[in-house]
Amino acid sequence: MNKHFLDLDNFSLQELEEVLSTASSLKNKQKDNILEGKFLGLIFEKSSTRTRVSFEVAMTQLGGRASFLSVNDLQLGRGEPVEDTAKVLSSMVDGLVLRTMSHDTQLEFAEHSESPVINGLSDRSHPCQILADILTYQEEKGEIKGKKVAWCGDFNNVCFSYAQAAKIFDFELWVACPEKYMPREKNQFDNVIFTDSINEAVRDSDIVTTDVWVSMGDEEDENNRRLLFQDYQVNEALLDQATSEVIFLHCLPAIRGEEISSDLLNDPRSRVWAQAENRLHAQKGLLVNLLG
Repeated sequence: MNKHFLDLDNFSLQELEEVLSTASSLKNKQKDNILEGKFLGLIFEKSSTRTRVSFEVAMTQLGGRASFLSVNDLQLGRGEPVEDTAKVLSSMVDGLVLRTMSHDTQLEFAEHSESPVINGLSDRSHPCQILADILTYQEEKGEIKGKKVAWCGDFNNVCFSYAQAAKIFDFELWVACPEKYMPREKNQFDNVIFTDSINEAVRDSDIVTTDVWVSMGDEEDENNRRLLFQDYQVNEALLDQATSEVIFLHCLPAIRGEEISSDLLNDPRSRVWAQAENRLHAQKGLLVNLLG
């Protein structure tokens, strides 16, 4: 049976470390034909910059091909059942990347797919992003085990994947978030501490990271979010409370002046541009391990 990558906990620590190891080994190779003859389909219900381009470039550099399939261009967009689309497409392609409004769509697609299905983002999680983040930290500072990571802001899909990663990679995740936006069952996560104090979360952290206050799908709650999250901005003074070796990460896109200060992306402690590039390399490692 093919292995799908819908959440980080679909894989063991050893399997994820193998993905990251492969990513590192391929990083300095502009082209490697290890996936020659392989074809990857990308089906997106949401807009994308980094996820789409990184998967397309990754397949090209690995000797394969990728095709972007907008839902509006598929019969899926006209009411064809997910089951039917999954059965047909997976009989033709070697893998599929899905970016969906609902995580349930990915679960249903994977249930009926003969080819590996990769979560390119859902309302629940964003596991590909965390692979890139951990790869970035490993390159800069070494092993993430035992480190303190501070997430500042909304407990969204990226933060959910961080919470899964905290257990798998054995680091401590502190989530600084207004009580209203914390998950209802906070005890479901191992190695995760929730607080409404951003200073407590960032103090002595090795990684500080954040995301926009209003994610795709949360636009109706925009005004309330901007009001409640205004005390959760990450800025230079806040980073000063972390360790001297701290790195700052942001999955992008970023809204300067909201979740981050206007010049934070250019701070010497920021590794955001390296992190963004590592989406390409982390996904190459993932593709090789799933399709190779």
